[in-house]
Amino acid sequence: MRRRPAWLAALVFTAFAFATDDYMIAGVLPAVSAGLRVGEAAGGQLVTVFSLVFALAAPVASVVAAHWPRRRLFTWALVAFTAANLCAAFAGSYAVLMGLRVLAALAAAAVVPAAYAVTTALAPEGRRGRYLALVMGGLTASLTLGVPVGTWVGGAFGWRATFGLGAALGLVALVWVRATLPEPPPVPALPLRERLAPLARAQVLLGLLGITAIVLGSMTVLTYLAPFLRDLAGAGPAELGWVFAMAGLAGLAGGQLGGRAADRWGADRALIAGVCGFAASMAAFTACWALRPVALAALMPLLLAWAALSWWIPPPAQTRLLALAGQAGPQALALNSSAVYVGVSGGGALGGIVLEAYGSGLLAPAAAVCELVALGLFWLARRCAAGEAARTSATPAEGR
Repeated sequence: MRRRPAWLAALVFTAFAFATDDYMIAGVLPAVSAGLRVGEAAGGQLVTVFSLVFALAAPVASVVAAHWPRRRLFTWALVAFTAANLCAAFAGSYAVLMGLRVLAALAAAAVVPAAYAVTTALAPEGRRGRYLALVMGGLTASLTLGVPVGTWVGGAFGWRATFGLGAALGLVALVWVRATLPEPPPVPALPLRERLAPLARAQVLLGLLGITAIVLGSMTVLTYLAPFLRDLAGAGPAELGWVFAMAGLAGLAGGQLGGRAADRWGADRALIAGVCGFAASMAAFTACWALRPVALAALMPLLLAWAALSWWIPPPAQTRLLALAGQAGPQALALNSSAVYVGVSGGGALGGIVLEAYGSGLLAPAAAVCELVALGLFWLARRCAAGEAARTSATPAEGR
């Protein structure tokens, strides 16, 4: 069995550190909001701003920093990320903490696209897909391990310690990258115009909007899971740690099952099954709301089903996006990262609006609507692709 290189483990851990920093606020949201004397909806915007800045900055950073030495880029970005989290642990106001979240997000936006490019450049022939999947798995692992640990740390030592954990993760990633990452050979960078070219095709744009809506629905609940479970089941920080850990494991299983379903059933059938299952789980949460308080143990099967279905949906959705993009698949996948983070930021924003205006009981119905809208967008995208194919096939006949 071929041994995987140390630099790959460093990049997986770096992706894990960035994603943990983005999502871990969900586990300590009530404590952060109380400590800064803001509402929980406002506290949720700390997730929103990180994800939105990442989504907007990542495509630009991948072009602006295309010719910078990779080791230097990683070093300074991780230094900025670590410093931002260390300062966040001592932030005295909501505005200061928000600014530090922007700085951390800019650092992540500089590194994550570069990490994918470095992995592609350094991976041996025939193993690029597996190596990329491992780096992407660092993002998923943050929900399984990083967010629960952050929640436990926040519950035991206060929410400021959670940002201290983020700084520690950044420091470990910095040392690991400096010790193991070789400088890859330079590769030509696509201009920003070419990266954004797939957006001119209706089916690709609709597919990306569908991806955004999928993540929007999932994050509407996940970002505010702490107040939702507090109001529904009286769950505190200790219980939330276990919930996030078990939900993360269910999400890993759901992602694998969703990928297999896309291969066996086809992307469309797997996507429909996932979205319908997600909507059913949201309907069940809504029914439980009418019966509150509900014991957390009784809710666990439903929580695990929701987590598994949330991660079931992205693999068939991305498979469908690749099919819609055709030869522009690589550029569409590059834009996919931004679409995901727009969804994450939108979930924080939408959930905050719902929470502030109507309370946590309507988070589940709002999430279900987002997923059904996503399904509609993919249906429209497929219609547009069919129309384009028909026009393309008719053109030679007209020429004759």
